Amino acid sequence: MFNRQFTRRGVLGTMLAAGLVGPRLGMAAPAGSPTPVSIANASGAVNQAMQELMKQQGFLEEFGLAPNVLAVADGSKILSGIVGGSLDLSTMSGFGQLFPAIERGAEIRVLGGAALLPSLALFTTKPDVKTLKDLEGRTIGTGSLGALVHQLMVALLRKHGVDVSKVQFVNIGASVDIFKGAVMGTVDAGVGELAIIEQQDQYKVRMVEKGNLAVELPEYTYQGAWTSTALIEKERDKLVRTMAAYAKLYRFVQTPDAKDAFFKARKTVFPNASEADSNAVWTVIQKYKPFAADLVLNEERLNFMQQLNIDLKVQTKLLPFDKVADMSIARDAIALLKK
Repeated sequence: MFNRQFTRRGVLGTMLAAGLVGPRLGMAAPAGSPTPVSIANASGAVNQAMQELMKQQGFLEEFGLAPNVLAVADGSKILSGIVGGSLDLSTMSGFGQLFPAIERGAEIRVLGGAALLPSLALFTTKPDVKTLKDLEGRTIGTGSLGALVHQLMVALLRKHGVDVSKVQFVNIGASVDIFKGAVMGTVDAGVGELAIIEQQDQYKVRMVEKGNLAVELPEYTYQGAWTSTALIEKERDKLVRTMAAYAKLYRFVQTPDAKDAFFKARKTVFPNASEADSNAVWTVIQKYKPFAADLVLNEERLNFMQQLNIDLKVQTKLLPFDKVADMSIARDAIALLKK
């Protein structure tokens, strides 16, 4: 997946194409001024609602930060921006691609968790696809091979004894496009947001048996926070404060008291969404409590993701924990919340 060394010069072209090159962000703010922080996160529907909730609650500002938050569909563009220095960090995005990048020289570290559980399920419209085993000889919609959704599908199928070599993975794009493909029947199965489990009749789909990824793959960390080692060295305090703000968000949204605020935020982002849609998403959050309220990820979680990369031949060896992660910032962020 990553065929070259990660250097500032090497990623410049990608950054220009992504629109992520600009003034160096994350420089020290004048005394008494909020500290600028540039964040790029995955652009899924839940993430967009969460970011609007963060904005309306003012948690980042509460920690003396002036945030500029981008929603980015392509994780490789986030990686390029962080490596190149035009972005400070990502707080809510998939990070399986970081390990092979680190193996090839990228100075990146995982800072902590965001969504600990995959917020997806596998759906179909095909009457003769009832179990995962039924997908042998069939098509499953994914993103690019080795990327997040493909990794999840391989892990799920292998867990339940499906011969992955007999499944055809079709690169459709982002998860929203994958679900559309499943609804239209252009693929035999595809993932959709977990909340769709509550609305299967509405979308005229069925969840494949054992297709709830939050239940079947609890060891797979769906999203995390990550940054460059350069920023850790130069602006550690900013990272601690940013992580503390997100921990506060995760704790807040997983309590019943957040319901009205969450509905308001989601309505702001998706003005045409029905109350039933928002209620389905809310129900999932309260049922599964997927967000990393304590931020810290253990070695087992990261090793699980690395081993999956190795099995998919996008990474050659298991990297030491201290080579891929720095959890001290997450611990300091939680300590800051307690002050």
